[in-house]
Amino acid sequence: MTSKKHSERILGALREALGRPDIERPGVLIYQRDCLQAMQAMPQELVDLTVTSPPYNIGKEYENKLAVEKYVDWCASWIAQVHRISRESAAFWLNVGYLSLPNQAKCLPIPYLLWDKVPFFLIQEIVWNYGAGVASKRNFSPRNEKFLWYVKNQLDYVFNLDDVRDPNVKYPNQKKNGKLKCNPLGKNPTDVWQIAKVTSGANRSSVERTSHPAQFPVAVIERIVRACSQPGALVMDPFAGSGTTAAVARKTGRLSLGFEVESKYLEIIERRLDNLQEVAERNAAQGHLSFAGASFVKGAELVAGDFD
Repeated sequence: MTSKKHSERILGALREALGRPDIERPGVLIYQRDCLQAMQAMPQELVDLTVTSPPYNIGKEYENKLAVEKYVDWCASWIAQVHRISRESAAFWLNVGYLSLPNQAKCLPIPYLLWDKVPFFLIQEIVWNYGAGVASKRNFSPRNEKFLWYVKNQLDYVFNLDDVRDPNVKYPNQKKNGKLKCNPLGKNPTDVWQIAKVTSGANRSSVERTSHPAQFPVAVIERIVRACSQPGALVMDPFAGSGTTAAVARKTGRLSLGFEVESKYLEIIERRLDNLQEVAERNAAQGHLSFAGASFVKGAELVAGDFD
């Protein structure tokens, strides 16, 4: 557990380097700023975990489409800054999708273009199978996205497997030679994560849905944050979007730093953080009550959708 004094030192160093944040909540600093310029102003080796999904360069409302070569160079530039400001034991989780190349590829995985541009060490590719999605007629309907899990030091990195085990075990009490065959906390969730996406629509909209067009579900980001950082660690998202990473970091007792250039998305982030704070305060107040000697203080950490 990181001390309060250490947390204050980290937040103080960020304020000194970046100035007054546009959004500040306990343990959370969000800036309306280009992430490349902002990271260049930061001291090195400060961040414990980066979780992000940059624009895919496919013409979405929140991006300026570039020539593919310039897009790759831009990615290399901001990823180099992430590496510079990351601690030696830090992790970098990158989600990138597909783009098209005229006369070459309809859906080219962006990691194919970045494989030699990332200075981190690649631990693993994680497949997020999200179930529902668009239907296709001239190719198989897409139902997954990829996360690339990188670390700065291949011999020294955080992996809290017990914090993210899947309790859904078919035979949890099965024994061999008198010992349980399965960890009582559950099984390894594997490298394929079956987690529903954040859906929209009048009749099927997810509880955590915001107006952001590319919102990650809390469950995906929470698994990453719990597995690859310790409480009190600094978690960064250079492309904060709807603020899922910031909200999860706050909820799980981490510090959070985010950059977002669109003011309309900052409004979403601020609402989510305020809703989360309200839930925490409500549960803390309920903690003064007891039932059969049991405290309800921990309830704030168990809420996943209340702040979305």
